[in-house]
Amino acid sequence: MNQTELTQLMMSLKDKELTVAFAESCTAGMLASEFVKAKGSSDVLLGSAVVYQPEAKKKLLGVKQETLDLYTAESQQVTNEMVMGLKKLLGAKISIATTGLAGEGASETPEKPVGTMFVSMLYDGKAEEFREVFKGNSESMRKQLTEYVFQKIQGVLDQHYSR
Repeated sequence: MNQTELTQLMMSLKDKELTVAFAESCTAGMLASEFVKAKGSSDVLLGSAVVYQPEAKKKLLGVKQETLDLYTAESQQVTNEMVMGLKKLLGAKISIATTGLAGEGASETPEKPVGTMFVSMLYDGKAEEFREVFKGNSESMRKQLTEYVFQKIQGVLDQHYSR
């Protein structure tokens, strides 16, 4: 999303009095950092929790050790618990959690290769889950995921809040 599109997204969120919060693992703060580049972000962004390590996911967002043990830190199930904890913590109208494999040495498998990213969104009483595989180096994959999340926020606005 270019600067103009991001500002338009922000103005739409602001006009609808929607707030946003992020729980970021693999994006490590990039979502919030890019989000605030748009005019009006201070009226929309409640906050972002960078929960890179499993311990942070547990302590800050209430992710269960059993879920981490069963599914790994880079899984849809953990992302779902992250977003639930974020919603409880900050109460944003749109809560988004991300995690994934931006490099080797985590929980990658042939079914879940490096580049696999998970997103969970809570909004308007609804929950959505997304799983995408991105290519490139870790920085490129994080940027792709950030762009992907912004497009998903726009999609939520278009589909559910265009009243």
